[in-house]
Amino acid sequence: MSLLLLDAGNSRLKWALMREPYRRSQAFAARGVMELGALRGTNSTLVRLFKALSGAGFNPKVHACNVAGAAVERQLRSIVKRAGLGSVRFARSQVAAAGVRNGYREVWRLGVDRWVALIGARHEHPNMDLCIVGIGTAMTTDLLDASGRHVGGNIIPGPRLMIESLLTRTAGIKRRAGGRGVIGDVVRASVGSAGANPLLFAHDTRAGLLAGARHACAAAIEHARREAGRQLGRRPRLILAGGAMSVIAPLLDSPYRREDDLILRGLAVIATTAAT
Repeated sequence: MSLLLLDAGNSRLKWALMREPYRRSQAFAARGVMELGALRGTNSTLVRLFKALSGAGFNPKVHACNVAGAAVERQLRSIVKRAGLGSVRFARSQVAAAGVRNGYREVWRLGVDRWVALIGARHEHPNMDLCIVGIGTAMTTDLLDASGRHVGGNIIPGPRLMIESLLTRTAGIKRRAGGRGVIGDVVRASVGSAGANPLLFAHDTRAGLLAGARHACAAAIEHARREAGRQLGRRPRLILAGGAMSVIAPLLDSPYRREDDLILRGLAVIATTAAT
């Protein structure tokens, strides 16, 4: 059984092909990432890609995780159908699945991306306490204990969103940072290269914005891991993912593992479990 896995985020689509059912640390046969705009049109990049897979003799089961809204779900269903790959199975947050138990009272309120990432983390790091942090537009932190129980989680603005809110809601800070023209530059720098991390006590407003946002995220991660240790009686393994990870991770004192594909791997686990 081969698997085509689709992770539709707020701005990008990640995809991966597995030639056989899930197993831990399994390499993808092929993978890629594209902007969501590439889904548009009857001959879009994704249509051509999927037709090529079909033409190469692949007939994979297609599983997807989508947080980009109903329009993107419709686009994906249409593209997969036109490529001759059948239908798409979209993941949904559940009470329990694949060894993970949802910690939310109303399970649908846990974002499906976080839910699928929990499943991926559970199977990539079995029987371990895990603190899983996704650093993107928002920064999400979820605690999963060694039995597979989702203890709970939290959400704060990511570094980019922190800076955007300050620059758009405070005229004085925007002026001191360089005026209207600086907004895009500072926001892009908020998730820029890891080597550009400013000191916490900066010497100008622009650097102060970057330092404040990045150090705030790092401090929240460290606090979450300490609090998790108090709740569980032992420190969990820290797992980091997301586009802004590279500028936050160097500020941490705690050891961590980088896991960029937990959602794709979680989808593979769900697909494999459903087939058995």
